[in-house]
Amino acid sequence: MLPPTPPPHSTGRSISPRTRRKTNQMRLCTTPLVRRIWTVELRPDHGGSMLHCLQCSPSAPSVRTAPSQALTHLAGHARHDFLPRHLRTCQCHSHGCRWHPRHRGCSGPVLLVLTRERGGRLWRLADTCAACAAATAHAAVVPDTVLATASPAESVKRIRQRRRGRTPHGPSEQVRVREMLSYLAAALPARTSATARLLALQCALRSTVAGDVTIPAGLIRGMRLPSEPSAFTELEAAGWLRSPTRPTQRAGFSVELLDTAVRMQAPTRADRARAANWILRTCQMSEIRQLGTSPRLLALALAAHLPDEPGAPASAEQEVLARMCGLPPQELIPLLDTLAATHFLRSWAHGAVPEDLHWELDRHNHLTGNRSSLESDRVTSHTGQAEDPGAE
Repeated sequence: MLPPTPPPHSTGRSISPRTRRKTNQMRLCTTPLVRRIWTVELRPDHGGSMLHCLQCSPSAPSVRTAPSQALTHLAGHARHDFLPRHLRTCQCHSHGCRWHPRHRGCSGPVLLVLTRERGGRLWRLADTCAACAAATAHAAVVPDTVLATASPAESVKRIRQRRRGRTPHGPSEQVRVREMLSYLAAALPARTSATARLLALQCALRSTVAGDVTIPAGLIRGMRLPSEPSAFTELEAAGWLRSPTRPTQRAGFSVELLDTAVRMQAPTRADRARAANWILRTCQMSEIRQLGTSPRLLALALAAHLPDEPGAPASAEQEVLARMCGLPPQELIPLLDTLAATHFLRSWAHGAVPEDLHWELDRHNHLTGNRSSLESDRVTSHTGQAEDPGAE
């Protein structure tokens, strides 16, 4: 009598109950499912607008601070639903990549990306891979330093380190500037001028925890910003800041930031001030100091993307640079030629993919690394805004 024929794809050996129990246990997922996509929408209502979130009850923010409160609401969800980076997945891919046009496919690290849609009425914060983030319009990567909050013990440790003459290890000034440029690309309206973006950069990096900022007159002159208050009016109309006075080149100005996400940055005030002074040092370079604000903002974005290795070319997608500077992508080429003509750029060229740009700067060593001992890092004290070594 022949033995019974085993079922297809079977080895003919029976599985013991103990092995079956282990197999079932391995299939169990012990990690709780954390939703890493949040959306808020500002809907018109009687006399104002309502903030709608799928996870929360509606609220009624003021008209002036509605965008800022929407970003603060999203940041709160991201902090509450924290998930380690190695467990995050691209939410754009899981939704069929319908948030952007077709591209070369998902790739790169998973980042936290903020997207503005419908003219600022809808905001989405989601885990997205680097490729999808670059292909999504009106999107920017949210820096980890914006969402991270320092514990009291960490704050005391930083103060002690500064008193001992040591600085805590962290990203360089250019990395902080690049992250803030990316964040402001989504937080501010797309048509925000280059002058307003330069002003917003200084305010974001020099603000206190309470959101108070004092920009002295010397800093305005050092940045070579126009004396007209049009840039200030843009930021005020966008609900990003407010102040009872207008800025002047003689007296400077004091404002209060309404963007709570910027006010809750983890780096200390001194760390952020070094990044702000790096911006000032870059804008004061002889090759670009006589140019307008648009080419100087582009020069700042190009310098912020430089690698630390001397002689290594920098690269970025053309659309990413245009978004940081508030420009249409086709306007980048004339500005790049202008920066090359003034010898700020040694060379620039398109990459293997036309959307990619590669460039080299003539003064690479002057712009990379933490150079807090330079004279420009003391411009704050010379212009009337002394740093408190214990300020956070």
